Amino acid sequence: MDTRPIGVFDSGLGGLTAVRQLRRVLPGEDIIYFGDTGRVPYGSRGRQTILQYTRQDIRFLLSQDVKFLMAACGTVSSTYPTAEAARLPVPYTGVVGAAARMAAQATRTGRIGVIGTAATIRSGSYAAALRELSPGVTIVAKACPLFVPLVENGRVEPGDPITTPAIELYLREVRDAGVDTLILGCTHYPLLKRMIGDYMGPGVRLIDPGKVTAVETAAALADLGLLNGRDAGGTARYFVSDTPETFAELETLFLGEYAGGPVEQIAIETY
Repeated sequence: MDTRPIGVFDSGLGGLTAVRQLRRVLPGEDIIYFGDTGRVPYGSRGRQTILQYTRQDIRFLLSQDVKFLMAACGTVSSTYPTAEAARLPVPYTGVVGAAARMAAQATRTGRIGVIGTAATIRSGSYAAALRELSPGVTIVAKACPLFVPLVENGRVEPGDPITTPAIELYLREVRDAGVDTLILGCTHYPLLKRMIGDYMGPGVRLIDPGKVTAVETAAALADLGLLNGRDAGGTARYFVSDTPETFAELETLFLGEYAGGPVEQIAIETY
């Protein structure tokens, strides 16, 4: 039994979709979330900058005495070295592995689409994980760099005059390739799930990395003996690197019924 909180982080607010799922599957666990809202998005940055930011994020969460780290960010998960993660003082997971495993199980035709930030797609992380699981799979990958800022600005309602054409622009190639499974390779993208699903059609299964990673995290905590033993009453604290007012404006969109909880701005550059 371990009463320390779970640490979750993302380049912005998209990782809150993973927090929402964690609170559903682990209602008794405490969570500390950091969203690097002052430097979002990570996906358009170079590899060394992403690594610098990731290490600062991790150092901050470790300073909060977390027992487990979840990088609820496709870009970080695709960039942070496995060997470095293995040396951390607490267990760590990204979102790539769980999403790839679910997609490999879900596909009927072996044609899988992957969408994500430019850095995620450039890294080839999802493609590598999928080919390790299913060597014969066909992968259609597409970077969608506008999706994160659109979500961070709340442009997620069906029919939105800016988001709708962006979805058509980015996903036409993926849809025309005939995929039957699509990995939403960024934790911001589930907020666009309805719009993406409408465009891709009912025959395409959408994989939410934050959702499947939350389930695997619950199993990992149980296996490691790190659950706190409570079935309810978990709390969440939130930290951001830009003004908390933006968080307050969007938290219901990302967290739904779990909105609420203290939000504090920190100087992440000092970590």
